[in-house]
Amino acid sequence: MQPEIDAFLAMLAAERGAAANTIAAYRRDLDQAADAVGNLAAASGEQLATLAKVWNGLAPATVARKASALRQFYGFLVDEGLRADDPSNALPRPATRRPLPKILSHDQVEALLSRAEIEAESDAPAGVRMLALVELLYGSGLRATELVSLPLSAVPRDAPFLTVTGKGGQARMVPVSRRAQAALSRWLAVRQEGRYLFASRGGKHLTRVRLFQLLKELAIRADLPPEKVSPHVLRHAFATHLLEGGADLRVLQTLLGHADIATTQIYTHVDAARLVALVNQRHPLARAGEAG
Repeated sequence: MQPEIDAFLAMLAAERGAAANTIAAYRRDLDQAADAVGNLAAASGEQLATLAKVWNGLAPATVARKASALRQFYGFLVDEGLRADDPSNALPRPATRRPLPKILSHDQVEALLSRAEIEAESDAPAGVRMLALVELLYGSGLRATELVSLPLSAVPRDAPFLTVTGKGGQARMVPVSRRAQAALSRWLAVRQEGRYLFASRGGKHLTRVRLFQLLKELAIRADLPPEKVSPHVLRHAFATHLLEGGADLRVLQTLLGHADIATTQIYTHVDAARLVALVNQRHPLARAGEAG
């Protein structure tokens, strides 16, 4: 164990509110780099340059993530006065292109919701729960972890909002659609007791893995390719379809809980046709052309 790494991780937790999973991922990347170069805090640029060979064969996005962890680590050491120079310029900088999100069409979402509604008609708890889960994923754009870990206290009695704790422990208010509200009311009437909205055995909540499985199974019953359906795909559909409907990008950033609007901007690619039409219809020169 290297004390500088421990100090850096403690800073991430205390000052940036990094989640436990994030801290664990940073530790893995830093420990693996230390295994390759030795004392990470004292490593030279030449030593760090050898990591390019160690990382050979990894995906560019993985190399970029590992290099980012190291750059932040050395930035921390310099800020804390633990070393005078920053050797991280020697790290590789792979060219990465963020993949475009998978999305479902309006018809595909409707097919999924229709299947869930049919299966909930009997008011059996499993069917009603599935309907509530799908409606919240698509109607509120929640992350899988945010959804399954919702405490019962996050659901107010009268207001159409959920109080959600997102990445880094950041809380936000998320509006709930009328359809999702109706599905939630049905679920609250049949759910078992417990502190979580979607409680499981032993006082715990439904797991992310189980949520993935349930969605895949529902997709098959709805005659949809199961590989195209996941909690994150429904979150993407929520964002994309809101943007198509004219939602402001800043509003969308707030709804999704993105710290950086650059993350939200990835959704703009799907709305190019609407934006072109908007310019053609609303721009003053377009109107002048029509008048001429």
